Amino acid sequence: MTDQKFLARRFETERRRLKAIAIRLLGSDADADDAVQETWLRLARADVAGIDNLDAWLTTVVSRVSLDMLRAPRRLRERSWQVEPWRDEPVAVELDPAELAEESDRISTALLVLLETLSPAERIALVLHDVFGQSFDEIATVLDKTPAAARQLASRARRRVRGAEEPAHPERGRTRQVVDAWLTAASTGDLTALLSLLDTGAVLRADYGTSTQLVEGAQSIAEQAVLSGRLAAHSTPIVIGGRPGVAAVLNGVVASIMAFDIVGDRIVGLDVLADPARLAELDVLGALGG
Repeated sequence: MTDQKFLARRFETERRRLKAIAIRLLGSDADADDAVQETWLRLARADVAGIDNLDAWLTTVVSRVSLDMLRAPRRLRERSWQVEPWRDEPVAVELDPAELAEESDRISTALLVLLETLSPAERIALVLHDVFGQSFDEIATVLDKTPAAARQLASRARRRVRGAEEPAHPERGRTRQVVDAWLTAASTGDLTALLSLLDTGAVLRADYGTSTQLVEGAQSIAEQAVLSGRLAAHSTPIVIGGRPGVAAVLNGVVASIMAFDIVGDRIVGLDVLADPARLAELDVLGALGG
């Protein structure tokens, strides 16, 4: 396996499979190509004499590369921050989770929207297991977790996918109730109420311009929300990129906006934009009628 030409030929036979894995994990053809190329570069640098199962090794590497890309700050910046006033029509996207098992090389926009609500680890566990049939032992290696933890991540992600297609998919009125309850709990420092609104695997991503932050888990997010209670007390519901959201305005200046991903009655994801330069480009006050 140490002959470079032979290794290159073996890699080419696996390229299509690796691309299929990457595109389902990343939702982007260009990103998938980058992940596959990085996998080849790592193989070229690896001590291949110690690789017992090349197919499994390549699967692990392309999955880890994809995981790193999902966690990269730019993923947050790619989300839509178009701001609109709150209206009564629903924001939900109808979705058939059976799309996860389709053999096409392109992922639907609706499915990508849903996958974006999952944490990177949940996304990896769900796609590798349910689409590509990887064992939880293999997935555990990718995620650096135990097989039991990998199984739990896939199960949690699966419930969200299924919940998104049920008739109980949240309508605008219900999401408004969740958003209002969040603002009340955050502004009063009610940690228990915040925890009741958050899914246990919720993820918060924040872009401050000079830095980004990733907060995972209901407890950590709720504790941060309590610390940001002053912002919540000065926040107003809006729509951000088609999602329910809020804008915090202090002394006539927009301090931040936050978009919610809600499944059922639970918040599964929050995206915060607090970059003054980018906020200045958005007509948030106009959407608020100010």
